[in-house]
Amino acid sequence: MKTKSILYSFICLSILESCTSQPAQNSHHSPKEKSLTKMVWIKGGEFAMGTDDPSFADAQPIHRVKVNGFWMDEHEVTNAEFERFVKATGYQTVAERTLDPKDFPGVDPKALVPGSAVFTPPDHAVPLNQPLAWWTYMAGANWQHPFGPASQNQANEPVVHVSYTDAEAYAKWAGKRLPTEAEWEYAARAGQTGQKYYWGNELKPRGKWVANIFQGEFPQNNSLEDGFKGIAPVKSFPPNAFGLYDMDGNVWEWCSDFYRPDYYAQSPSVNPKGPADSYDPDEPGTVKRVQRGGSFLCSDQYCIRYRAGSRGKGEINSGSNNLGFRCVSDKAP
Repeated sequence: MKTKSILYSFICLSILESCTSQPAQNSHHSPKEKSLTKMVWIKGGEFAMGTDDPSFADAQPIHRVKVNGFWMDEHEVTNAEFERFVKATGYQTVAERTLDPKDFPGVDPKALVPGSAVFTPPDHAVPLNQPLAWWTYMAGANWQHPFGPASQNQANEPVVHVSYTDAEAYAKWAGKRLPTEAEWEYAARAGQTGQKYYWGNELKPRGKWVANIFQGEFPQNNSLEDGFKGIAPVKSFPPNAFGLYDMDGNVWEWCSDFYRPDYYAQSPSVNPKGPADSYDPDEPGTVKRVQRGGSFLCSDQYCIRYRAGSRGKGEINSGSNNLGFRCVSDKAP
């Protein structure tokens, strides 16, 4: 079923959610190549998944989950790593593809240009329930040009403007896969339980920022207390107890699970892989996957879903400049 996308939404001044619903392209995979990313062995175990925070109804109830051991990228996939994939396969991301007017009835074909959503803060306070006040559909924005054609990505920053479709294609090429939601949360908790944040209960342990999130008055005034206006290069903050970087903040990360707000009530207790299909009551006809970890735009003023146990969601062909991914593997790298 075709759905309205973020492009359609921006053009029609409707709601912010997703980007063009085009089918995945054949990436003409070459033989598997090893990723540049170091992988960390995550020993399997059992943990309490979810949260009792009333702000996160879709992350309840808390339930016991056991996961097998797996290997996980120590940091998000970078632009340098994604470039190797593109050069090897000729892959074109969703944000770079030509748009089909048939998918956007009533929209002027001249407006249907490839691009993606870019955070563009206003210079004044705006209601926090109006995301179009700080998001702009930017023609020509993609993983190579994160702020439009005149911009250039940085090799050691997380790749962004990647949809689930794009992330899955990269993972297959690299001989890996995207993490399940349970694997992701288990790795992010790194053996801790009952903590408000993945790093502990204090927002600033010992007075220091330990994750790239938003400080100041959102969205118009970023005070830059953590040293970054937007994305931070990978490994800019300390790793967690498992040796993983940026499991909180920086960029949202795709997980392999379909999104359903009621899944935790029926989740299997061993190696859950998510529901069989997707359902979001806010957009019943849209196929969504889970996103985790929050981004540089999260704060206690807005988008508090960087807190431990919380969940995000996104249409499978959506992209923005605060959305990336990392991979896992069942085999040693």
